[in-house]
Amino acid sequence: MTPVHFAFSSAFILGLTGLAFHRTHLLSALLCLEGMMLSLFIALSLWTLQLDSTNFSAAPMLLLAFSACEASAGLALLVATARTHGTDRLQSLNLLQC
Repeated sequence: MTPVHFAFSSAFILGLTGLAFHRTHLLSALLCLEGMMLSLFIALSLWTLQLDSTNFSAAPMLLLAFSACEASAGLALLVATARTHGTDRLQSLNLLQC
């Protein structure tokens, strides 16, 4: 495993462990998801450059567009939960209530 592969896989694993173990606030969970998506974007971009092929050149931009949509939906949920519940703590959210 090259150092570049190790760096991006460890960045993804770090975001995944942050999402799994540090879930006190919704904002921290969203930041962990964004870090995971950015590490995937950089890894996919470097993989496209390493292959030196134009067939996969649109894939990193498509992933970046999806991550921007995911971030905007996450921030909209953050604002909605902060307005209805008064906080963004995940322990105070009850999924059975409307």
